[in-house]
Amino acid sequence: MVTLAVVGAGMRGQQYAQLAVETGRARVVAVADPSAARREAMAAAYGIPADAVFEDWTDLAARPRLADAAIVATQDRNHVGPTVALAEAGYHLLLEKPIAPTEEEAQTIVSAAERAGVQLAICHVLRYTPLTRHVRALLDAGRIGELVSVQHLEPIGWWHFAHSYVRGNWRRADLATPMLLAKACHDMDWLQYIIGRPAVRVSSFGNLFHFRPDQAPPGASDRCVTCPVESSCAYSAARLYRSCLGDPELERWPLGALTDTPTAEAVEAALRDGPYGRCVYACDNDAVDHQIVTIEYEGGVTASVTVSAFTPKEDRKTRIMGTRGFLDTDGATIRLCDFRTGGEELIEVGLAADSDRGHAGGDAGLVEAFLASITEADPSLIKTGPAESLTSHRLVWAAERARREGVVVVL
Repeated sequence: MVTLAVVGAGMRGQQYAQLAVETGRARVVAVADPSAARREAMAAAYGIPADAVFEDWTDLAARPRLADAAIVATQDRNHVGPTVALAEAGYHLLLEKPIAPTEEEAQTIVSAAERAGVQLAICHVLRYTPLTRHVRALLDAGRIGELVSVQHLEPIGWWHFAHSYVRGNWRRADLATPMLLAKACHDMDWLQYIIGRPAVRVSSFGNLFHFRPDQAPPGASDRCVTCPVESSCAYSAARLYRSCLGDPELERWPLGALTDTPTAEAVEAALRDGPYGRCVYACDNDAVDHQIVTIEYEGGVTASVTVSAFTPKEDRKTRIMGTRGFLDTDGATIRLCDFRTGGEELIEVGLAADSDRGHAGGDAGLVEAFLASITEADPSLIKTGPAESLTSHRLVWAAERARREGVVVVL
């Protein structure tokens, strides 16, 4: 039985803890979170004794080691402190992506884990999905010949972008990370895994196109609940969050970001006074709302990644082109075209790639691999270890430099 401490008991920390316990191979024995409601809820859910419930991760790190491993799911800019301290204390680590906002901070975390001899798994969950296993098997079997090029779309969704990247915690790079690292480091890592070659050059374009004061409709106010044009606005916070009430999954997210008590009164108070009730054209955001990344890999293979707010929130779309065939996927199915026969095959994956909970098995696959790596003392069971994850993060940082400076970056 692997014992776990949870540092950061928000949505991701809760998800990984629950999945770990559901395997029957793990037990949550400690929690640290500044929110009394979140840490008390986790303590109640897992029977954590009062002396293992901490307001601050520093108090956990100061104690003799309480668990075999720690789940670190704090905000992006709060990864370095707890991860380094817990590595030095001997905890194996499951770290929510991204590793850290900067390469220097990420390298600090990786080096600390290496020095301590602990296992470090980064939560690039897309590598662990059934979809990914299907795609890798088709490519490895040569079903489309030699891979030539990939087109990949990450459709964030209009309301999801407004929630997380205009009003929410990831709205500004100086408070969190650039949008590409916060949202699409998953996608860049997935491409690295699928293509299986090092990237050699990258370019990128994108900007904050729409969520700016000059785009506000005439007569708009700074809060949705006082806005005379709210009913005709695609980004109405009042319509979005009120509609979440009564749905357990939507109350968990996105409504859980507004309030720990999903009641009409609490929602109205959050809309009136909190950051999630602000007009999307009157926030302090700088996250780009659309971005394109083009990548050249060793041997001439190319890929493009499009990340956009202006879509429904749905599964990622990918087209993979080879010398003897073609496949595309919407997350739930894979369509395979064979150039030699002209025939097509439709493969049912069974789960949508971005289903509401668990990334269609990716979260569970990651947690299972992490627990197995500890019980079997085999780091190779982790597909998203520090070396792989640091490589794909470096590609994201290079793409951001290319976008900001208008250059092609050679890696």
